[in-house]
Amino acid sequence: MKTLITGATGFIGSAVLRKLVSAGHEVRALVRPQSDRRNLQGLPVEVVHGDLRDCSSLEKAVKGCSVLFHVAADYRFWVPHPDELYEVNVTGSRNIVLAAADAGVERIVYTSSVAVLGSNKDESPADEETPVTLADMIGHYKRSKFLAEAETRELVKSRGLPVVIVNPSTVVGPRDIKPTPSGRMIIDAASGRMPAYVDTGLNFVHVEDVAEGHLLALERGRVGERYILGGANLTLKEALSEIAEIAGRKPPRIRLPHNLVLAVAAIAEAWSRVSGKEPWVNLTSVRLARKKMYFSTEKAQLELGYRPRPIREAFRDAIDWYRQHGYIDGA
Repeated sequence: MKTLITGATGFIGSAVLRKLVSAGHEVRALVRPQSDRRNLQGLPVEVVHGDLRDCSSLEKAVKGCSVLFHVAADYRFWVPHPDELYEVNVTGSRNIVLAAADAGVERIVYTSSVAVLGSNKDESPADEETPVTLADMIGHYKRSKFLAEAETRELVKSRGLPVVIVNPSTVVGPRDIKPTPSGRMIIDAASGRMPAYVDTGLNFVHVEDVAEGHLLALERGRVGERYILGGANLTLKEALSEIAEIAGRKPPRIRLPHNLVLAVAAIAEAWSRVSGKEPWVNLTSVRLARKKMYFSTEKAQLELGYRPRPIREAFRDAIDWYRQHGYIDGA
């Protein structure tokens, strides 16, 4: 079975790629010429150059493939030019899904995010059906992913495309080479650079569990349905304390008011507009932190057989990998 994957050089994509190889797939990876290819080293994968914004390159990449895993996304909470997020996440997703459909691909697994889902006011875990609208989306990343998934779901309805959607939560683990926002949080906490926290909560999951969930979605997912691929719901304080314990650091003890951090983020972003450098804290992240983003994986467990491991393993594996590769101070 020849399978095309986008985003294979990235964090989640490279984990999915490894699972595909282990499962016996003949894998082709769509890679931008300038991409960092460290996550592809040593893997039997056919590399083709292309870009989600270049339809002709997508037509060539998907030719002869029977399966598509569209994992690529622009995952940034702060960008100097927000249009880039929409070009990749919305237009790019539409381009690759339509290219796959025109090529006769039999199955498409589309990687969305829990960022597009609703949340409950009582802070109970949300699920795939929790009400949500575009107006609920905070920041350009969430808006772009919401619009991308909405357009993909519409293509399923209007053209009968064979798409199954997966919604990973806050993913942690090895090979986060960039690293992602969640990865930077772990690095800072494990390096002793996070003595304070804000009152928020997230659902954390091991990247390899998310990758396994992708293959389960291919095998067992229902067309047009979406499945949350998550793990454990933790307050930020609980998560940082767990990371600190694993890393041999002191846990955070100072709780910062949201309004204070919001003011700091505004100053940091103002300086970024002058310096051109990414702010160390951004307004979108702080605004998102006002809500606890807890989720239920019940649907994925019942329909896909999805079984995430204990979250301590994910934190430990992430810390071990960051230490081995020089990301953590004092390692």
